[in-house]
Parts: sequence; structure tokens; C-alpha cells
Amino acid sequence: MVGTTLTEIREHIESLASDDGSFYLVCGRTGERPVPAAGERFDGRATARAALRATEQYRTALRRYDPQLPYYDLIVCEDTRPAATAVPPDARSEREAAPATGSDAGAAAESGTEPSADPERRRLVEFCHRVAAAVFETLSDAEYDGVETAVMDAYFELAETLADPDDLCLCLLECTAAELDARLTPAEQADVLSRAVTRLTPVEPADDPVSATFDRLQRLGLVGEYSRSPAAVDIDAGVRTVVVHLSEYALSPREGRLPVLPVAFDLYRQRRDPPSRFRVSRVGDGWRVVLTFADGERAPDGLASVPIRSEG
Repeated sequence: MVGTTLTEIREHIESLASDDGSFYLVCGRTGERPVPAAGERFDGRATARAALRATEQYRTALRRYDPQLPYYDLIVCEDTRPAATAVPPDARSEREAAPATGSDAGAAAESGTEPSADPERRRLVEFCHRVAAAVFETLSDAEYDGVETAVMDAYFELAETLADPDDLCLCLLECTAAELDARLTPAEQADVLSRAVTRLTPVEPADDPVSATFDRLQRLGLVGEYSRSPAAVDIDAGVRTVVVHLSEYALSPREGRLPVLPVAFDLYRQRRDPPSRFRVSRVGDGWRVVLTFADGERAPDGLASVPIRSEG
């Protein structure tokens, strides 16, 4: 046991990694490299084996939040080529979005379903797991146990109605967003997001955080096409507003509200002054999302799930 939380286990694996190591972990059945060891290399076989045990512990802990998380048969491999050329293609994706699904025959037999073989779909699944786990750990630390329990109860109820296991990760985020919205004040939601993002590897600051977030979510398949307006600035009110039009958003409306949790989560990782408000409305087959960034101590509103407004 190298830690009790996902953050501690991941940090341990990262401490074992070496930029010029020749050993790496891979699933012996599929050839895939699962989070959190995707893209990591190690300078010795013994070190790689320690990382393998920690990776298995990490995924076992993650499975508490999503029992449908697939299994891997991890092995240690050595590649004597230079590190710059030896990393398999799957490892080039972001750490939190690296491919990490696929199920062994036993797990598939138990669930009665087969997960998607699409690498892009697998990156989306893993991203959803990471966001949900970071939020769940934060809820636990903040003693919001009732929220965590409510999320899992709703998730398990909905999971029984889904035939595609890849849809479960989206269901988990939808349930999480709904319960955060229903059970926590906007200020509490902002506090949970602020603390949850620190559990993932920091992202590089972006000159244009809004575009950086939607570019990332587009690569993951969470959104399809998007366009954004220049920021409108109200100097007197200390408010900046950005309008984003997007299509093919992967999360579904629930009871007249749209879950925006993964968008808010990534924006919180992008900048020190995260959005204070979301407003959404349906436009054709897509969505119009208005992001408000307010200076000072303005109270946040609508960060997890927001009402769908009528245009006009």
C-alpha cells in the first residue's frame, strides 16, 4: 500500500518515473497503457514492477467510484530505443485522458457488455473517471458524505438501464453534476471544484483559457464543433463575458437542466479567476453557453448543472 487516495498513489507512480527510462507498463492482452502509468517510463525492472503494483492499486481504488471500470493484465516491458521514439502512440495523449479501457473476458461476461474499441472513446471514458474521482475524494475530505452517497445511488439506478458500458462514464458525470447542484450551495460547489482540480496534474497556463478548455474537450469527444465570441468586458461592473456555441455535447439534459460540470472543472484548472456563472440555451441541435468571469468576491452561480433558458 503506497497511499490511501488516488492523488497519493498517482504521485508515488510519478516519483518512480524517469524521462529516459527504458521500461514501461502495458496490458499483455490489448497492448494499451492505462492511467495513471500511461506515458511513464522507468529506469529499472524492479522500479517498473513497483509502479505496476501501484497502478493496480490505483485502478482498484478508482473502481470504488465506477465498478464498470475495465481490468488490465499489466506486464513490464523494456524498449531499448531512445525515449523520444519508444513511447507507443497511445501514450501521446494527455495524462488524464490516456486510453485506458477494454475488458478481459471475465469482466465482460459479468457485465454482459463489451466496451468500445475506439481509442477516442476510451480517452473520454478515462477523463470522466478522473474528474469524477477527484470530485468524490474532495467530497469525502469535506465531509459531504451525503452528496457522495446520493450520486452513487442515482448512478447505480441509471446504470441498470444502459446497455453500452461506455455510456456509464457520462452517466456518472451527469449524476454527479445533478447532486452537486441539488445538495450544495453555489459557493460550496465552487469550493469543491477549486479543491478537486488540485488532485489532477496541473495544466500549463493558457493565454486563452476558454479556447484551451474547449479544444481539450473537443479532442476528448465531449463536444463536437464549437465557436466562441471575443470577450465582452464591462469595466465598471468588473465582469467579462464569453459566448460559446457548441454542438454534439456528450452530456444530456436532465429535468430541464444541462450538466456543465466537466466544462467548469477544466476551466477551473485553466486559470486563477475561474468562471462565476454559466448560462445555457438550446440553439437548433446545439447549445449557446454564456460564461461570466467576475472580478472580486462576486458569488458564483450555476457551476455544476444549470437551467436551460429560452432564447429571446
